[in-house]
Amino acid sequence: MTNAVPRLGVTFIPAIEPERLRDFARVAESSGLDEIWLWEDCFKESGVASAAAALAWTERIHVGVGLMPAPLRNVALTAMEIATMARLFPGRVIAGVGHGVQDWMEQVGARAGSPMTLLEEYSVALRALLDGESVSTRGRYVRLDDVTLDWPPAERVPLMLGGEGPKSIRLAARLGDGNLLPSAVGDDDVRRTRDLIAQEIGGDRAASHDVVVPKIAATGDGAQRRVDAELARWEKPADAGIGVAGDANTIAAEVRRLADLGATSVAITPTEDEPDLLGFVEFVGRDVTPLLAR
Repeated sequence: MTNAVPRLGVTFIPAIEPERLRDFARVAESSGLDEIWLWEDCFKESGVASAAAALAWTERIHVGVGLMPAPLRNVALTAMEIATMARLFPGRVIAGVGHGVQDWMEQVGARAGSPMTLLEEYSVALRALLDGESVSTRGRYVRLDDVTLDWPPAERVPLMLGGEGPKSIRLAARLGDGNLLPSAVGDDDVRRTRDLIAQEIGGDRAASHDVVVPKIAATGDGAQRRVDAELARWEKPADAGIGVAGDANTIAAEVRRLADLGATSVAITPTEDEPDLLGFVEFVGRDVTPLLAR
């Protein structure tokens, strides 16, 4: 679909202890990667606290949270947190919001009767607050009365939206700056997402709309075994082309292929049992990145 070189990032999965984030972030930046992606999974690690720390420990790299669960968070609080990070670290914050895993939302008493309605109301209000507008709304879920951020971001913060179903993908295309795909997706998922984006917004907007694709990957001894085990944890078949195992050329070829399918950013995701996490991050930055321009 495109010959552009995608942005390349790495994912700090919440199966990794929080205290390992500092070295992870610093190695990601020093290795020349474009982005770090963090998850706000229940009941593991706070995406916002982790993002703020990663931003403070680095100077250049972009940091994204994907995804903050809308049912769990008051939209005004989320706007305040994103705006504060954006003011402290201008131009480096990427915000991501989604439905949340419904079983987890049920556990905390926050499950919405209509996740689609909630995400639409939430994303519209969040975008307006981040843009410095005064927001009053009486929706089914989002209710604000003349709320304005005192310190909105000085420049626009990209707002990524997530979701797997066609309605969620279309909503993200219409209201977000990009679609963030879930982990463990295959080629058909990427194609379908791009097709739905084109149907929803069409033309130049669709061509410039961001699509972030996570990619489970491993290298070195036992790489394929680790990828297969990771896919089993996601209840995905090992032969579905969802993960990639191999050397720098193999992984770079996979990233370029995803770009041809429509990915504008690829977030390489290590396996839970990666034996050399920092070495893997350095490998992605220093060995894979230079191959992407070929």
